Amino acid sequence: MSVTGIVDLSALGREFVADPFAFYARLREQGPLHRANSPLQGDIWLVVGYEEARAVLADPRLSKDWRTVVPDTQEIPSISANMLESDVPVHTRLRKLVAREFTSRRIEALRPRVQEITDRLLDEMAPRTSADLIEALAFPLPMTVICELLGVPDLDRETFSTLSRKAIGESDGYDDGAAATDLLSRYLAELIEDKRRGGPQPDLLSALIRARDDDGDQLSAAELVGMAFLLLVAGHETTVNLIANGVLALLRHPDQLAALRADPGLMPGAIEEMLRYDGPLENATFRFTREPTEIAGRLLPAGQLIAVVLAAGDRDPGRFPSPDTFDIRRETQGHLAFGHGIHYCLGAPLARMEGQIALTSLLARCPGLTLDATPDELTWRSGHLMRGLQRLPVRF
Repeated sequence: MSVTGIVDLSALGREFVADPFAFYARLREQGPLHRANSPLQGDIWLVVGYEEARAVLADPRLSKDWRTVVPDTQEIPSISANMLESDVPVHTRLRKLVAREFTSRRIEALRPRVQEITDRLLDEMAPRTSADLIEALAFPLPMTVICELLGVPDLDRETFSTLSRKAIGESDGYDDGAAATDLLSRYLAELIEDKRRGGPQPDLLSALIRARDDDGDQLSAAELVGMAFLLLVAGHETTVNLIANGVLALLRHPDQLAALRADPGLMPGAIEEMLRYDGPLENATFRFTREPTEIAGRLLPAGQLIAVVLAAGDRDPGRFPSPDTFDIRRETQGHLAFGHGIHYCLGAPLARMEGQIALTSLLARCPGLTLDATPDELTWRSGHLMRGLQRLPVRF
């Protein structure tokens, strides 16, 4: 597969989706920055080196607000009024208001409930000898946790999962994604209005409705929808992939699985290596150049879309020796799975907790856990944002 000239992402097939790391390695050998063509966005730039990725993620000259490249747009969808799609000072204001409620104390208080949900899901698996681990554990655990945290009533999980994936770009085209985004936006707006009418509740979404900073500032109606969307979608999508990708890595590396079973105290470090080795996001969401900007030694014009390939940066041998080796004892400090800079994932502590509890409990309850499919039978999610399996068949 050639990697010279403009990289045509639409021409990369099933082999690339299943294992993009070799392709990114060949790109990285030729340089840290490459021009590419994306099926939905057109011309973009891929950043595939670790140091360059880290620099771009923290570069204040680059924008996260897509109106940077659509300057005549005055209105933005409510669902886009969130921290991830905003710049300083708007981002600072939004993150401050959310961080006041999304505290480490609130997250830590969830630990017994996360364990309880995990145990229930594993109890339901117990009578069987095989399962799709995504359907049985990796999806329902974070979905239940984030819905309870936000105070979202029980959702039709299959419908929500379909809409969520279309909204983040895993669809056949722009119209599918726009329709899904609109449906989710209307649902969340109605939910927020119901909570306003219902009076004070202990959930996070109700707390965000009431949240005010020292100057009396609070989230607008559109910002509440945007924050609810970000927390709900990001709060389960990434953790599904963390759990499933992590289990797959262990099953493909029996020596590492045996080491972890022998010493469960290795689990926190193992989770970090899972995040580095095959993390839940392949790419960070786009950055945009406001003005001519030098990146990785090249001057890019204004209005360019920049995609930081997290999966490539975390396999850069300049930062992580023998990067294609899965080693749960590795020093992983500085990996990019949760981003870097002011947009570093606010929910990282919750994802880590869920991952540790899920995998610790799974390995304890299922000593005979094995993969129930050949590598060629595993199918991976489409799109260039998320990195995750469609199904993970296991026997236990």
